[in-house]
Amino acid sequence: MATRQRQVGLPAWIFVPAALGAALVLLPLVGMGSRVEWGSFFELVTSDSALTALSLSLRTSLVATVLCLLLGVPMALVLARTSFRGQGLVRSLVLLPLVLPPVVGGIALLYTFGRRGLLGSELDALGIQIAFSTAAVVLAQTFVSLPFLVVSLEGALRSAGARYEEVAASLGARPTTVFRRVTLPLVLPGLVSGAVLSFARALGEFGATITFAGSLEGTTRTLPLFIYNLRVVDPDAAVAMSLVLVVVAVLVIAFARPGRSTW
Repeated sequence: MATRQRQVGLPAWIFVPAALGAALVLLPLVGMGSRVEWGSFFELVTSDSALTALSLSLRTSLVATVLCLLLGVPMALVLARTSFRGQGLVRSLVLLPLVLPPVVGGIALLYTFGRRGLLGSELDALGIQIAFSTAAVVLAQTFVSLPFLVVSLEGALRSAGARYEEVAASLGARPTTVFRRVTLPLVLPGLVSGAVLSFARALGEFGATITFAGSLEGTTRTLPLFIYNLRVVDPDAAVAMSLVLVVVAVLVIAFARPGRSTW
């Protein structure tokens, strides 16, 4: 006869700080919602400037997420499946944007890709100007969101282990075939979670964007920058657009399916 596994309960006091933490997150959202002028909400969030900023944010965030996938998946594989001297330092540098103030990231990008930056003269000679362009928005968003994909996927790779990959290799599968047919399906939930989190982070990026790309309507003024400008000239519209950004972010994060994430 099978025995039922007994669930381990939580200490009663745990719920007190848990409730306080939830209140710390939820009350500001409630406060913001209480200031929305619902009678003019639709008009405020469907203005030409608002829709332009939202469209730009969604497009650049999507491109940044694709770049994170193209660059982050190989980085996570190298960190999780290889061992080399200085690996800890490399991992720290890869994850640095997680703790670096976004404005500092924007300054670093500006002095790398700007006209007077490290690569500025070479790019200028080729007729390429990145700073204060839509490409600068994408680079800034990629810079701050790439670590989310790397750390999520690396954790998934380490949790899954290399046993199935080793079996496939022993049966004669080439490394690329093992990666495509074994590794990727095995860590797909972690990859999806990392991609969604990267998209959400890119969508909310502000500091690096305004420093490296500026705030040019239709070119670099993403939704967070648009809200920041509205805060002074039209507080009601700023609150309404803030609520839109919160709703979009919640919908995006819901697709991360945190129950299957490696975070």
